[in-house]
Parts: sequence; C-alpha cells; structure tokens
Amino acid sequence: MTYWLDLFTGKTWQEFLDAGGTVSGFRDGRWKAVQRMQPGDRLLCYLTGISRFVGVLEVTSGAFRDTKKIWADAEFPCRVNVKPLVTLTPETAVPVMSLKDQLSVFQNLKSPGAWTGHFRGSPAKWKDQDGEAIYKSLLNAQANPTVRPFDAKKLNYRPNLIQTKLGAVTIPEPEPNPPTISISVPSAPSSESSQHDRMQMTLGKLGCDLGLDVWVARNDRGRVVEGVRIADLPRLLSELPIHFDPATTKTIELIDVLWLRGKAIVAAFEIESTTSIYSGILRMSDLISMQPNLDIPLYIVAPDDRRDKVLSEIARPTFSRLEPPMREMCRFIPFSALLERLKQAQQFVGYLKPDFIDELAESITSEDDDASAA
Repeated sequence: MTYWLDLFTGKTWQEFLDAGGTVSGFRDGRWKAVQRMQPGDRLLCYLTGISRFVGVLEVTSGAFRDTKKIWADAEFPCRVNVKPLVTLTPETAVPVMSLKDQLSVFQNLKSPGAWTGHFRGSPAKWKDQDGEAIYKSLLNAQANPTVRPFDAKKLNYRPNLIQTKLGAVTIPEPEPNPPTISISVPSAPSSESSQHDRMQMTLGKLGCDLGLDVWVARNDRGRVVEGVRIADLPRLLSELPIHFDPATTKTIELIDVLWLRGKAIVAAFEIESTTSIYSGILRMSDLISMQPNLDIPLYIVAPDDRRDKVLSEIARPTFSRLEPPMREMCRFIPFSALLERLKQAQQFVGYLKPDFIDELAESITSEDDDASAA
C-alpha cells in the first residue's frame, strides 16, 4: 500500500462529493504518476488555501482515462475509482500545522514556509509514516469533530485559466499566505525578505531618479522600507500602459520591478535573495514564451554569493531550450555592484541614462559556453 497526496480546492472537493465520491481525477500531465497507483493505495485529500486534510480515499481500480463531467472548471481526465475511508467538512478538517510535530515534511526546514513545497502538485507519493499519522488523525477527527473557523476566500482560491495563443495557461498569482513555522536560524544582519524589499525599493527609486515610470509587482506595494512605503514612489504606475493578452499582462504585473518610458519597457528586474532563485526566472521564461518577439532587457538581481545558483537555475533544460536560451537573454547584477555604483553616482544619478545598468550586469555563461566561444 502506498500513500499519495490528492489536492482539492473547496469547490472541487464538494464537486467530488456531489458526484458520489467514487472517482478521483488528475490533470493530463500526471498520467504516468496515476498509472503507478494500485488498488489498496490511499489518497490523502488536502484542501489548498486553508491548508487542511479533509479526507482519505482508498483506490479501488487501476488508472483509466475518462472525461465524464464531474468538475466544472477542468476535466481531470486521469482517474481512479475510490471509496472514502474518511470524509470531513472544511470546518472539521485537520489543519496541517496541527501535525507538524509528526510529519517529516516539517523537519530540517531551511525557511519557515519551505514545507509548502511538498504540496505543489498531485498525485505525489508520501512516506508511509506520514500517511499513517495523517490517517489516524483524520479518523480521530471524524470520531471527535472539532469545528474550526476559516477564511472562505482562502477556501475558494484557485488560479484562473487564461486562454492564449498557446492554449489555456495558468499564471501563478500570490496565493493566500500559507501558515509558516518558527525555525532556528543563525542571526544575520538582514533577513532575505528585507534584502528583497530594500533592493526592490532601490531599483524603484533609481528608475524614478532616471526620469522613468516604474512598475512594482502589485503584491509588494504595501511593503515598507526604512519608513517609506513602496506604493509611495513618485513615478509608480497604477496600471500598465501596454496592452497584451490577459496571460501576458498578468505575468508582467508580477515581475518585481519594471522601468518604462511611455509604453515601452526599458528593463525588467527579478530580485532573488531566496535560496530557490527559480520563481523569477520562471516568470521571465513565461513572458518570453508567450511573447517571443518581445525585446526587453532582463536582469536577475541577487546577492553576490548567489551567482553560481543563478547560473545553475538558468541552465535547467526548460530554460535552455528557449530560442535563444534564457542565459543569452538574461543578465546577472550582484547586489554589491549595484549598491556601490549608486553610492559613487549619488550626486549625478539624475544625469545617468538607463543603459548604465548594462555596465554592472554580467553575462550568464557557463565554462562550456566560454570554451566554445574561444
């Protein structure tokens, strides 16, 4: 027997129950994983948004494909027959944080929210001991229900599908914040989040000083740096002056900082002070994939010691297969180089041209690239 994670929104869980609770489905791209399921395996049903386990299902068939209508917003055609072992309501579901001392996904975390990486997709195979702990907890919750209030907006959260020339795509948006846990970390002069915020403010203010309009990701505008809100930058745009299809627009709106002159984007910056480095590059990749003829200078701005990490992330196959490869379209700006240059230019920053940023940016190439160019 194997335990698998099975993700639901509040809506898809209710639709599953309304259809009889006998079939669980997954997206087409998960077919290989679904085929590994066997009768007797158990599905751990998890409500995204409110971060609660709501049920356990037993698989009663092999994998099959079917498009019979169960869910309103997607087909989830990769399916298995199931029978419920435990079904709770969202109100009586078990919060994942109540299990943090029992589950391995909460052990040895590098950041308070790192556990959420185990809840990004389904089906996902889980450790037997974790599955057993969750199953026992849900059996107890079914026998002794406890009602816990929740935010209905979080329960109903789901990314929107947007139709583009590439087909239906989802543009990642800021989700309701998942719970985080406190972990012991060595003290440091500044946290990663404050580094990000300060650099975002620095680039925003620099754009304003250069006489450019500035865009900052919508979800970051309420942040405060040294007593000043990012939203109070003098040339901060409330709406983008350029018009693309909705998917492209949503992607652009989530990029950390944009400099604009009129309707033209002068530069796009993703600030990556966290260990993953991945999300910002992925947004830029999405943008280039949807608008391959878009000619925008792209920059990853990160701490100096993250250069190798930036290089390794951009070398991923998904980015290397772009035409041209992402490493040829994107350049790296170390925090120290930007801050030092601004310190030197403090008295005449208003006279600089935006392309001075190119003097600070490093090409992102590997040793193999350098050798082949020799």
